[in-house]
Amino acid sequence: MSRKRILSATNLNSINMAVKFKLMGRKNPQDLQAPEKYYATAMPDGEVDMEYLAEMISEQCTVTDTNCLAVLNTLEKNIIRELKQGRIVKLGHLGNFRIGISAVGQVAMEEVSALDIHKTRVLFAPGKKMRKMLGELTFRKAG
Repeated sequence: MSRKRILSATNLNSINMAVKFKLMGRKNPQDLQAPEKYYATAMPDGEVDMEYLAEMISEQCTVTDTNCLAVLNTLEKNIIRELKQGRIVKLGHLGNFRIGISAVGQVAMEEVSALDIHKTRVLFAPGKKMRKMLGELTFRKAG
């Protein structure tokens, strides 16, 4: 992975970055004869792994990147452990993680069981700072 210049926390707040998007054509599943419509779809612009996050964090505080990585790895393990227990994991202004399920409906309440659950997922609800960031996003067409 190519490393981008690491920005200080103050610079991150003042830079106006744009999220790239591309066009995706989609048919209407309820009317396959209808003409295809085009929609904007967010396009990733690279990725950042745990090691890189640890490096960025270490340059913004007095903790070494090795110690930061240890904390991030422990955070990951503990989030998974708590979600397995059915708990909501709150990460401050970042947001909350919780388990979501999809299940087959039954006519009578007594007929509902764990066997009816056919899909699980992790749900994320953005916190205050994430919602603020989402409201301030700008976009530019890729290509």
